[in-house]
Amino acid sequence: MKTLSFMERVFFSNLNELLSVKFKLFFLLFFYLVLANVPVNALIRLPKLISDGTVLQRDTRVKIWGWATPSEHVSITIDKHTYTTIADANGNWSASLDPFKAGGPYSMSVKGENSITIKNILFGEVWICSGQSNMELPIRRVSPIYQSEIESSTNNNIRCFTVPQKYNFKQELTDFEDGSWLPADPKSIQNFSAVAYFFARELNQKYHVPVGVIVAALGGSPIEAWVSESTLKKYPHYYQEMQRWKDDNLINATESSEQSKIKAWYDQLRNKDEGFNNSQQSWLDPSYNTTNWPIMKVPGYWQKTDLDAISGVVWFRKEVNLPAQMAGKVAKLLVGRIVDADSVFVNRQFVGTTSYQYPPRRYEVPAGILKAGKNTIIVRVISNTGQGGFVPDKQYTLSDGTTTIDLQGEWQYKIGAVMDTPTPTQTFVRWKPGGLYNAMLAPLFNYAIKGALWYQGESNTDRATEYKSLLPDLIADWRSRWNEGNIPFIIAQLPNFMEAKSEPTESDWAQLRNAQLKALSVPNTALAVNIDLGEWNDIHPLNKKDVSHRLFLGAEKVAYKEHIVSCGPLYQSMKITGNKVILTFSNCGSGLIIKKGSKLQEFTITGIDGKYVRANAKIENGKVVVWNNVIQKPVSVRYAWADNPANANLYNKEGLPATPFSTEN
Repeated sequence: MKTLSFMERVFFSNLNELLSVKFKLFFLLFFYLVLANVPVNALIRLPKLISDGTVLQRDTRVKIWGWATPSEHVSITIDKHTYTTIADANGNWSASLDPFKAGGPYSMSVKGENSITIKNILFGEVWICSGQSNMELPIRRVSPIYQSEIESSTNNNIRCFTVPQKYNFKQELTDFEDGSWLPADPKSIQNFSAVAYFFARELNQKYHVPVGVIVAALGGSPIEAWVSESTLKKYPHYYQEMQRWKDDNLINATESSEQSKIKAWYDQLRNKDEGFNNSQQSWLDPSYNTTNWPIMKVPGYWQKTDLDAISGVVWFRKEVNLPAQMAGKVAKLLVGRIVDADSVFVNRQFVGTTSYQYPPRRYEVPAGILKAGKNTIIVRVISNTGQGGFVPDKQYTLSDGTTTIDLQGEWQYKIGAVMDTPTPTQTFVRWKPGGLYNAMLAPLFNYAIKGALWYQGESNTDRATEYKSLLPDLIADWRSRWNEGNIPFIIAQLPNFMEAKSEPTESDWAQLRNAQLKALSVPNTALAVNIDLGEWNDIHPLNKKDVSHRLFLGAEKVAYKEHIVSCGPLYQSMKITGNKVILTFSNCGSGLIIKKGSKLQEFTITGIDGKYVRANAKIENGKVVVWNNVIQKPVSVRYAWADNPANANLYNKEGLPATPFSTEN
């Protein structure tokens, strides 16, 4: 090895020192930029919303924005128009396009240190569709009643962007982790929000313009999750709750602990389940002797049987005789809805499972499983809270498309395992105040829109009084952040739900509907009344097309200034004359009518004692007269004031139902 000379040693020593100084300077500069949140060698980047297939709002100035190296010059070129801007000290940049008429497709080039080309851009109508599960509910969940609509759905002028379901309590996010614009076709719309799709389709058919719907919805989410931190300060209990969940350690500890307890519960349940652990023969075996198994009629809940209110596993079994022509064929097995979870087997072969109570049970029996003659269907049901069973008034059938076998009636059953406690509770952190606003709404606020659809409220029915102020606050919140004036805001009122009652009672659902009705005092809002579109036994009714139509009527009136009757009769005022109350309505259209039956139903009346009783009611001279001969001094009237006012029949001649109301508030 060569020995370095004195001069060589001096040179390399100084070089190392110089390199060390430069490295230290670079190191310090790098961390300064990171701590200052300044991008290092950033390339131009666009938000997920501005990507291939994007739909931009027509007839208005549209912001295009993104991120780059600080002070980087950025140019945007579309349809031979070029716009220039410079990134600020944090690397943020934006530019506003001149208004475009509806149409396309266009390509847009964004250039700086690098270049991005966005293809297949359309200009049209952009609507935000937000709320909880009934807004989120995809076409695939309601597909049985919309097969023809699905088959004919191909339309490049209808596009959907579904926002990733995330939460953040610490800060408003500036972009989504992922997401893309998808045009409508029979495959893609399976995952589109059904309400959003049918709304977009009707809008496209009426105005012949491209339509983009942005779905920001999450099942079970309460309204306070969609409100900003600054607005939540008006509600100290929600504001403090939001502060609490800014602690990542709390979130991790809570989720870890609860998941561990839930897993342990299910592990114990599986280990105790005699259906799997029978030492002689599995209960899945079609030849297993079930002679001594009790009988229960399906559908039905098991609280009224000798099962009582157990939490655990119950096995249900039914033998069906199939004709020879069904042997070996693919078949559809419909097992209604089940509370809470199920696993289903046909002739010992597993055909499907569902982990919670709400989805319809639609399972495919593969080819080769069914046989002529006796076939055994087994449903292993897990009840988490002791309220288990098969939901009535749903389909329970086995069909190959030609022959359909009714599965209702007597089923054998046997308890597989009983747990000492219900399933451990779970904290749904994603529903906590402010979290969805920060993660699912904030990245949208730069994106120009026409209006918003809102279908939410089921999770707030126990807090309806508070909802009266929260909903207007949410509307003001969103309008402030979009900074586009009083953007149209169309509200889907909650439909009828749960069992109808024979006598008047208080109702949280009626109170929530009333809070939604009161939001009409906010300018540029509309209400889609859905009191006749629900299902008593399903919080997720299938009929989403008519809900969308009524939302569209509201949009026509408020957003597109059409001179139409956009909703049913709205209570306006009352006058007491003797023992009768005379009610006046707006939105009567061509006149008031009784839609079902020969007389008005679902009116109640009270005197000074405050106790509501059923009332007589009739349409007279364009008004409604209400009375009960027992009450000589009436004080107030209610209409359709129930969880499920099944007989509500006051409509206008345009076929739109009157909204539930109380003259008290």
